[in-house]
Amino acid sequence: MSQQQPRRPESHEQNMGTAYLKEQPNLDSNQQKEPIKYGDVFPHVSGELASKPISPQDAAMMQTAENLVLGQTQKGGAAAAMQSAATKNERAGLVGHTDVTDITGDQGVTVAETGAPGRRIISESVAGRVISEYSRPAPIAATTTSTVDKDAVTIGEALEAVAITAGDKPIDQSDAAAIQAAEVRATGINATIPGGIAAEAQSAASANAHLTNDEEKTKLSDVLTDATSTLPKDKTVTSEDAEGVVSAELRNNPNMATYPGGVAASVAAAARLNQEQ
Repeated sequence: MSQQQPRRPESHEQNMGTAYLKEQPNLDSNQQKEPIKYGDVFPHVSGELASKPISPQDAAMMQTAENLVLGQTQKGGAAAAMQSAATKNERAGLVGHTDVTDITGDQGVTVAETGAPGRRIISESVAGRVISEYSRPAPIAATTTSTVDKDAVTIGEALEAVAITAGDKPIDQSDAAAIQAAEVRATGINATIPGGIAAEAQSAASANAHLTNDEEKTKLSDVLTDATSTLPKDKTVTSEDAEGVVSAELRNNPNMATYPGGVAASVAAAARLNQEQ
């Protein structure tokens, strides 16, 4: 098992999980007999987490967290490594698309960024265990506000993150309901705002229901890319906001499940990050 053969990266920039996955052969569903676990991808991880399989929802949570804190999914970061492992596990039929590892679902994921002279140190954790830590060059002109150091994540920012993590998903009624719940909590207006993102999402969900070709359907990115500027008022995401949005998405989903990287997942991840910070 790779946990017994740790290899230090050539530089602090290289992610060990990504290196592990690149070394693996392309396994089809008949060859892969066991799910890829955290200890396989991140050799320095020990304890209970090391023996847990990496599931699609785990990867989606980390991808959302990276987008919220760092502005984009990091090349060679934990989200990329987890997504690769989760995809292989799902294709082999060893995990389901909506599966989440128990301790990951209970304790969540965290992405933290700290400054150093000329560098920024990025630490990514799952269930309180650091699985990846690396550095990146600091921006030459750091004149913008840092979400990590100064500002908490807002509802608008959480919605914009969805445009990246699940932007290609056609909008359905569960998405529209979650977006409406988010808009109500962001603005304090307990009604659909004419021309707002909730109204646009509801219109899109209704139109999409009558289309059979996904290419013709309105996607989440079409509605949420500029959510922050579209909302007449915004606010910091709280756990109460997340509960309301998650509940709305669940109630309107026939399978009673949230979409990986979708509206509920992103708002929940934002609330968790705000609480951690």
